[in-house]
Amino acid sequence: MRIRPFAPSDTDAVVALWERCELTRPWNDPRADIARKLTVQPELFLVGELDAGDAGARLVASVMAGYDGHRGWMNYLAVDPAERGRGLGRTLVTAVEERLTALGCPKANLQVRAGNETAVGFYRAIGYDLDGTIGLGKRLIPDT
Repeated sequence: MRIRPFAPSDTDAVVALWERCELTRPWNDPRADIARKLTVQPELFLVGELDAGDAGARLVASVMAGYDGHRGWMNYLAVDPAERGRGLGRTLVTAVEERLTALGCPKANLQVRAGNETAVGFYRAIGYDLDGTIGLGKRLIPDT
């Protein structure tokens, strides 16, 4: 898999990937999330491509990351369901971890929706663990 920074021309493919991975929610506009990310550390929004022969490269993975000076964060980690089990998610997380480490980030955090035991299992298998925190949120700008 070739990993590279997101480009605006990837928007439709990334949104379609997130939909296939069931990451989108009615209260979050994925295009607005992409537009906002492109204003803050866009180099930490990565996509993964596989060679599709004569059709060129096919976008099969994505992750948004950021570093706030205290912790690194990952969001929207997605691997096309048809490509799972090949180590692509692990490869993409490793790429993010390397970039965060280069920025001096001491710890990476992420959130998983309650009940998504498959995602929890994936993250635990690559070294992440429950850290005894509770995620709280408050919408400041509605997407709809």
